[in-house]
Amino acid sequence: MTAAIVAEAHPLDAIIRADRMPHIWCPGCGIGIAMRCYAQAILESGISTERHIVVSGIGCSGRVAGYMALDSYHTTHGRAIPFATGMKLANPDLMVTVFSGDGDLAAIGGNHLIHAARRNVDIKVICVNNFNYGMTGGQFGPTTPIGARATTAPYGNPEQPFNLPSLLAAAGANYVSRWTTLHARQAKQDILTAFGKPGFAFIEILSPCPVGFGKSNGIDDGLEEMELYRARCVIADGVSHEDLGIDLRSDRPIYIGNFINRNLPPYQPIPPEALA
Repeated sequence: MTAAIVAEAHPLDAIIRADRMPHIWCPGCGIGIAMRCYAQAILESGISTERHIVVSGIGCSGRVAGYMALDSYHTTHGRAIPFATGMKLANPDLMVTVFSGDGDLAAIGGNHLIHAARRNVDIKVICVNNFNYGMTGGQFGPTTPIGARATTAPYGNPEQPFNLPSLLAAAGANYVSRWTTLHARQAKQDILTAFGKPGFAFIEILSPCPVGFGKSNGIDDGLEEMELYRARCVIADGVSHEDLGIDLRSDRPIYIGNFINRNLPPYQPIPPEALA
């Protein structure tokens, strides 16, 4: 028998709170992959970890704030963006990232999301989209594809979902992209790009949720959903933002890539002396 090889260190030891492992995520969940992309981007950014701040709301993705070895804030449901905005305005030197899920950001936090994009507030938002409320039982939410089943939509979701890239592009975000947990290298690189770009950046990462979304839709495990992404995802090239919606019932492509990269000036509050 050969002796077991024990690693003396992990590449993310400097940025992950190993004492809080094992994590709480279900087998096959993609949030850990998305967190790894974020952590690796921080290490490659050249920006001191003392300047990086992570803010999350409520939900499975919200646990990321507890696992990162950074100044982190686990806020109330839907309110991660207002907290993050306040931090950035109070100390513009901080690199403030909101890491949360589709339910927290686009449902109860929806107005905060679109108005932060409208103002082009200089924060970065990573939205892990698993198409349902995974933490509370697999209910359908604002991004659940039409016709997809959920515990609160056993015959299929009757509501048209948000097309998040199109919504954020129309609202005024400086940077908008979408990847999946299969596209980890591209997601990491886009987060790194967003760190260097002033203004509101929104990165959607499609993620498996076998226990919440998969069980209601005949997707047995996280690997099967990753295979779906492999088969269906197409890099968008000249595709209208209106066509970026997701329909899992058909063979229609799931478009991924960078959709918006503009250089509008970020939000600057009016100094009190200018109002005198």
